[in-house]
Amino acid sequence: MAAVRDNRDQNRFELDTEGGLAFANYRRTPAAVIITHTATPRALRGRGIASELVKGALDLIRADGRKVIAGCGFVVDYLNKHPEYADLAG
Repeated sequence: MAAVRDNRDQNRFELDTEGGLAFANYRRTPAAVIITHTATPRALRGRGIASELVKGALDLIRADGRKVIAGCGFVVDYLNKHPEYADLAG
């Protein structure tokens, strides 16, 4: 699968898939990234694409030295299930 990228012009993390583009919209603050919404092509839901997208986004946020604020239910659930990202909670 392709790597998650930060499309700063559109304020979203993106992941190319066979069935289209998955993305997570965000807003930046000086110290954190607020992920406000995730979207996966309807035909691909339930295949782990959103989890791959959020994992990649969190890795990019960590590499940038920022915290994350989950403004989307999917991201809240992901963080609860993956304690390895607890250090990013802002």
